[in-house]
Amino acid sequence: MAKTAIVLFNLGGPDKPEAIRPFLFNLFNDRAILRMPQPFRAMLAWLISTRRAPVAREIYEHLGGRSPLLPLTEQQAEALTDELADLGDVRAFIAMRYWHPFSVETVEKVKAWGPEEIVLLPLYPQYSTTTTESSIADWHQAAARLSVPTRAICCYPIESEFIAAHADTIQTALDTASANGTPRVLFSAHGLPQDIIDRGDPYQHQVEQTARAVAEKLGLADDRWVTCYQSRVGPKVWIGPSTDSEIERAGRDGVPVVVVPIAFVSEHSETLVELDIEYRELADMAGVPGYVRVPALGTHARFIKGLADTVRRTVGRTGTCSQAGGRTCPNGFSQCPLPPMTE
Repeated sequence: MAKTAIVLFNLGGPDKPEAIRPFLFNLFNDRAILRMPQPFRAMLAWLISTRRAPVAREIYEHLGGRSPLLPLTEQQAEALTDELADLGDVRAFIAMRYWHPFSVETVEKVKAWGPEEIVLLPLYPQYSTTTTESSIADWHQAAARLSVPTRAICCYPIESEFIAAHADTIQTALDTASANGTPRVLFSAHGLPQDIIDRGDPYQHQVEQTARAVAEKLGLADDRWVTCYQSRVGPKVWIGPSTDSEIERAGRDGVPVVVVPIAFVSEHSETLVELDIEYRELADMAGVPGYVRVPALGTHARFIKGLADTVRRTVGRTGTCSQAGGRTCPNGFSQCPLPPMTE
């Protein structure tokens, strides 16, 4: 029976307080995050991680001193393996970008298992050079001597089951929030500096594709939802509108909000602390009459089915594939990894 290895990519997170500063260093030492040559990148990464570590430690104290991302990803890996039983001998592995298990560790586990084919599956639904491209490049560097046919899935921003899973969880939240008026849905995603988007990164385009597809699935009028961005750091101009400004606007308008982590498929510090604690407090101060946060998709059955369907469409192909096999981004997004569409 043929063996297929599925490698799930995510950012990773510190597994103990002592890991917080080195985790941050690894993050900022990534050329996809700080685009400058060495040794200057490492020097700046050391400075930023040293300064940010105390603040990050306070954040992770809310989570018991560690990120929940790895155990949650392990649950997703188990659910996906079960869903893909029809493909034969399938095993899901995990490769984190900035903390254990790193790609170099996972490559050894995959090699020992001996698959005939490898499918790289990012748990970033929307493609970005700062996430998916970085993780795939890191894998290929670690797996340079692993001569196994390898396919990469770059994105699935409007995969039908992914959209249906979001609509299902949001509908429940809308029913709850409606007790305080007609709610506005805030599709909140991690932000990026504007200059990264200006270089042709399709992330913002794909996030907004996802949000619109979910809104249409729910039958929401355009004035009932907005795409917004959280987690801004540093002095650069970031894409917007910001999630906090949209919460404040909802307060001025006197409408409840349903906040959806539209680009995060697992709970972590940006959902459990930033959305659940910090933005909830902001909503209270802004006079928002109701604040409901939708859970990340996690192991939602339709989300896992969507991942499995995307893997099935990818097995046996060559190169990089989107949810549909070919390119979904307009040609203007030069950082899309797939060939331009022909006229």
